[in-house]
Amino acid sequence: MPSSARPSDAAARAARLKAAGEMRQFLGNAFRMPPETAPAPETAPAPKTGPSPERSEATGAAPVLPAPEPAVPHAPPTMATPHRDGELRRTFPAFAPRAADGPFAGTWWGDAWVRALERGALDARRVARGRGYADQGHVDAITVTPGLVLAYVRGSRPRPYRVQVRVRTLEDAEWERFLEAAVDRPGHIAALLDKELPQSLADCGVPLLPGPGDLVPRCSCPDSGHPCKHAAALCYQTARLLDADPFVLLLLRGRGERELLDELSRRSAARAARDGRERRPSSLPGIRATEALAPRRLPPLPPPLPVPAHPEQPPAYPAAPGGPDPFALDQLATDAAARAHALLGTGRDPVGELSLWQDAVRLAAARPGAGLTVTTRALYATLARTTDRTPGDLARAVAAWRQGGVEGLAVLEEPWDPPAGRFDRARPLLLAADLPAFRPWRNRLTHPLGHVQLRLGRDGLWYVYESEPGEDDWWPRGTPDPDPVGALTGLGALDDT
Repeated sequence: MPSSARPSDAAARAARLKAAGEMRQFLGNAFRMPPETAPAPETAPAPKTGPSPERSEATGAAPVLPAPEPAVPHAPPTMATPHRDGELRRTFPAFAPRAADGPFAGTWWGDAWVRALERGALDARRVARGRGYADQGHVDAITVTPGLVLAYVRGSRPRPYRVQVRVRTLEDAEWERFLEAAVDRPGHIAALLDKELPQSLADCGVPLLPGPGDLVPRCSCPDSGHPCKHAAALCYQTARLLDADPFVLLLLRGRGERELLDELSRRSAARAARDGRERRPSSLPGIRATEALAPRRLPPLPPPLPVPAHPEQPPAYPAAPGGPDPFALDQLATDAAARAHALLGTGRDPVGELSLWQDAVRLAAARPGAGLTVTTRALYATLARTTDRTPGDLARAVAAWRQGGVEGLAVLEEPWDPPAGRFDRARPLLLAADLPAFRPWRNRLTHPLGHVQLRLGRDGLWYVYESEPGEDDWWPRGTPDPDPVGALTGLGALDDT
């Protein structure tokens, strides 16, 4: 090359380098992403030595110097422009990184979006890497407009990629069917207001949720996969948006939230007015207020039905493993029927005045049989445990109850001091009957041998008790009698006296 052409070539090269530097600065400011690492602090330029760079001594031309690196100003954390949002444009901040375990979507409609992505993908490995990008928070703020989802996604290079996913918007006829289905059931509108998407509304014949192949991704990266990992990451994060607000899905299909709510409110009010007109009768019957408020004499109540002659028998209860004792159930049902019959006939229930212990003794005493069978032992154990007594205490109380009912139980458990009169005359009567002198103590007269005892009840009757000689183990015997000698008649224990 001739030496005369060198200065022009050097000048052209310097111009190209300057233009490249300006282009790098322009692109850096255009994407405006935060740097991967903190920038190095600025330092003062080193002092220059040697000949002046104004002109080369050999050629006389300007020296060829590398273009200086442009100073990149502080970049904002996002490239989104939420100030431009409106009814048909919504911008959502970037999601924080999440744990990579468990399903990505939390609702059935968000899961349907994820299934449309995964089933329409040609390479499952790219989709898996896109899910990893979404888990790590590589997706910037997401902008949603009718038919389009847009965001910048950070990949392996410092420069983020511009990613968009397109879906088809609904036609007017499809929106008409959707609105009619939403108004048809009041629960649909209430669910939408609660940020829920009823499955019956999504199945109204309108393709609200995408299917495999309905998501059309596009990315500025050189990867030609369908979808690339950046587009897959955006689709996964969009599923999280749908989880939080199903109106994002409706915006993607072409209509904003405010427009839809206004239209649903108008149609709901019109349908309610139309239904009210259809249900309104032609003429409403009525009466005058003076007639409605006039005092009236109520008709007499019908006479009560006659009381049955006796209570009916309860049904038979089958035995079941681990279930209650059928004989105990039969006894309780029979007792309840007898009490109800007495209440119908007399107007009072004497059993209702008993204490828990007295009622337990009454139930045990009503058990047929004189001995303790296996079934009776189970009943006694249950009643004794309920009343904090022992089965032996209950058996003794049952004998007293069978001897004299409530008064017999009181004679067993409650000694008392009788007034002068009947108790004082009992000892002479016993002596006149050739019986030994009984020892008195409160309301009790005890045989000298200590095996027979007479107890005076508050009802004026004498109750006989027996015990082993020298033992304080008294059990009721015989039938109460107003005469102490008559109460002792028939006891074989007196033949030894």
